Amino acid sequence: MNLAHHRILAIAATCTLLSLPVLAQTSPSDQSQASAGVASSESAGALHLVPASALLLDSLDAKKVEPGASFTARLNTKVHLANGTELPAGTLLKGAVTSDDMNLQGTSKLALQFTTAQLKDGQSVPIKAAIVGVYSNDDSEDAYNGWADWNKQTEGVEQLDAISGVDLHSKIDGQNSGVFVTTRKDDVKLKEGSNFSLAIAAEPGAQTNSTTSGN
Repeated sequence: MNLAHHRILAIAATCTLLSLPVLAQTSPSDQSQASAGVASSESAGALHLVPASALLLDSLDAKKVEPGASFTARLNTKVHLANGTELPAGTLLKGAVTSDDMNLQGTSKLALQFTTAQLKDGQSVPIKAAIVGVYSNDDSEDAYNGWADWNKQTEGVEQLDAISGVDLHSKIDGQNSGVFVTTRKDDVKLKEGSNFSLAIAAEPGAQTNSTTSGN
C-alpha cells in the first residue's frame, strides 16, 4: 500500500482545505491574504519541526484507555532536532492519552500527545510532535517524506481514512499531537506496530535532562 491509498489534507494559512497526496503549502500570495492564521502558523514554524517516523509499541483502544494513560513509540531512524539534540534510532517517545482539543464530531475518538523523548542512557528531552500520518506495519516504506519540505505556513494535516473508517486530525499549534476520530464505527483502535509519521521539535528552551527512570 502507498500514499495514494490515503487522502491527506493540509490546512494552510488561508484555512482552505486542499486534497493532495502530500503536504500542502501556501504560496506568497496566500500568505499576503491571510490574517490571524499566519500568526499561529509562524509560531509553529518557529519550533523548527523536522520529519521523523516511529513505531507504536502499545495497542490503544479508545474504549479501554482513559485520559492520562501512557503509551510509547520507538524512533525508526536517527533524528537531528533543530536545537542540536540528536535522537538516535531506538529512542523512546513517551506520550499520554488526552482529550480532544478540536471538538471533533464522531462516535469514537482517541487523542494522543507526545511529551518526551527518552534516550537509551536514561536522559530525556521534552518534545513537541504532530502526528502527520499513520500507517500499518506493512506500509513502513511509505515514510511521509513531504515533511522534509516543511513550510512554516502549514498549520495542520487531515488524513482521511488513515485507518479503515478512522480519520486523523492534527494541528501544529494544538495541544495534542493528533486526534483519531470515526463517524462510521463505534470504536477507534490503533494496533501495536503501527507507524507514525511525525513533525517533531524540542520544546522551546528544552535541554537534555538526566532521569532515574528506566525505559
